[in-house]
Amino acid sequence: MAGENRSVVTHFFFEPLSNIFEVQATLFFLVLLMFIIDLGGNILIIVITLVDPVLHSPMYFFLRNLSCVEISYTSSTIPNMLLSFFSKENRISFLGCAMQMSFFALLGITECFVLAAMAYDRYVAICHPLHYMTIMSQRVCFQLLAVSWLMGVLVGVGQTTSIFTLPFCGPNRINHFFCDVPPLLKLVCVNTYRNEIINYAITIIFIMVPFMLILVSYACILLTILKIPSAESRRKTFSTCSSHLIVVTLFYGSGIVTYLRPKSFYSLSYDKLLSLFYTLVSPVLNPLIYSLRNKEVKQALKRLLSRKISL
Repeated sequence: MAGENRSVVTHFFFEPLSNIFEVQATLFFLVLLMFIIDLGGNILIIVITLVDPVLHSPMYFFLRNLSCVEISYTSSTIPNMLLSFFSKENRISFLGCAMQMSFFALLGITECFVLAAMAYDRYVAICHPLHYMTIMSQRVCFQLLAVSWLMGVLVGVGQTTSIFTLPFCGPNRINHFFCDVPPLLKLVCVNTYRNEIINYAITIIFIMVPFMLILVSYACILLTILKIPSAESRRKTFSTCSSHLIVVTLFYGSGIVTYLRPKSFYSLSYDKLLSLFYTLVSPVLNPLIYSLRNKEVKQALKRLLSRKISL
């Protein structure tokens, strides 16, 4: 019976963000502009950290991979959203929806662990500077990155399987701009309490655990910084990790509010705004934060531009 019910729904339809054409057009250009900035900014960081030898350190290895993840992360949802603004039938196939959810979860969890790896890198650099290159060897960096992707794959495949093996008997209109867990669970025609518990467990284990590791890393960093006698040295030391701290706050803050708030406070309209923040706004701000607040990146950009001009 469950198999028959699932076969009924072959497509899902996304609800528009607005039914007013002027609002739709404004949102389209805003989202398109932010998407272009996101792609351009992250590609620039990837290029700079690859071509400039000064930036061939573990810190920029993780930053480069973070930019790769964020390009893929936004590309899993935003292009489809842009098409939806002028599409009369904004639909996605059952399989397409499953794939979108899988990639979104995979890349989101991978980013959580990459940010945790970056926090660990800053912890070692500040708390154990004499052993930094020994501890953060190339092998360790690749292992941390591999674990990040492995966690993403486990959650992406596991969560998607648990949702799309449930019976969808229709309706098939998703009150969201991409295939996310909470709005899809509302379309399932059986009790979803078990799946909601699983979703909370995944959030706690795969989002809160790396977040707590980041907090512990920064607690140790703060204690080390406070022991530095010179105020100028304290400021310079903290500035090396301030950009990462801002990015962590933006990404984890919106994600935790979205997936861990009580069901009684759940609102699809509010959830759309939060989702737009961590799927687009946060990735757009990240390259700006890392480039504007990081002297080494700014200097590398100047060197790259001077080379281009001389050619």
